[in-house]
Amino acid sequence: MKSYHSKIKEIFKGLTFSEDEIKLIESVFHKVIVKKGDILIRPGNNVESQYYIVDGCLRAFHTDKQGKEYTIQFGIKDWWMSDFTAFFSGEKAILTVEALEDSTLYKISRRDKEYLYQQIPKIDRFFREKLEKAFAAFQKRILAGISKSAKERYIDFMVTYPKIEKYLKNYHIASFLGITTESLSRIRKEI
Repeated sequence: MKSYHSKIKEIFKGLTFSEDEIKLIESVFHKVIVKKGDILIRPGNNVESQYYIVDGCLRAFHTDKQGKEYTIQFGIKDWWMSDFTAFFSGEKAILTVEALEDSTLYKISRRDKEYLYQQIPKIDRFFREKLEKAFAAFQKRILAGISKSAKERYIDFMVTYPKIEKYLKNYHIASFLGITTESLSRIRKEI
């Protein structure tokens, strides 16, 4: 129980909770262990949950009609992952979320999250602030994609994800940057 309490404190850094609040939070977060290659979300599925990453690495990507993959996001320790378009809208998933390595996650459903918002209002603010930061990061990524060179995008990637490269295949990074694996190799040689 003590270990789980510390996990709640890790997830909600900066917030303090009463024992009753901790019990309520524990009742709606569920530990999930996934193996490398496991798929958490598939296109066309309903998306009822989002995941907090305790350890490991996840990838969210879209596959076009020709089978080409476009990596939208990587998730590492202390990040949240889901197909957020489907999670927030109630529409079917458009992304695949896969484990790139064995990972430990905590899962919460949209319904349980809404319940926590009502019961513990500071959690509502906590998630709103996380969402605002994520939205800003996605805007920066879109702007970088249309205004920066591939080399600049790779450097930004290395700054944002300094420890993640060892977990990724070259084609994962290339698809995230919107370039070919050959271009990625050339950029690495230049740097």
